[in-house]
Amino acid sequence: PPSGVSLSAQPPEGRVALGDLLVLSCSVAAGTGPLSFSWHRGGSAVPLGTGPRLELHVGHGDSDRYQCRVSDGDSAAESPPLHVTVL
Repeated sequence: PPSGVSLSAQPPEGRVALGDLLVLSCSVAAGTGPLSFSWHRGGSAVPLGTGPRLELHVGHGDSDRYQCRVSDGDSAAESPPLHVTVL
């Protein structure tokens, strides 16, 4: 099963100016087989996107917590949440 899922942001710490580009990257310390990535905001089950990177031009409503979920088809692991602040 996937493990050690972590999340990084550019700009660092998820502090981004209104209208600027936020890039979130997801990495996995361990996992075998084809891995699928999905991005979630505020605990929603509906994915914002797929793949190991998510790029957003942030708006007023985008301050929230974001998480990456990684699945190998049988099991899944989530990153710790990252709180994004739109300045």
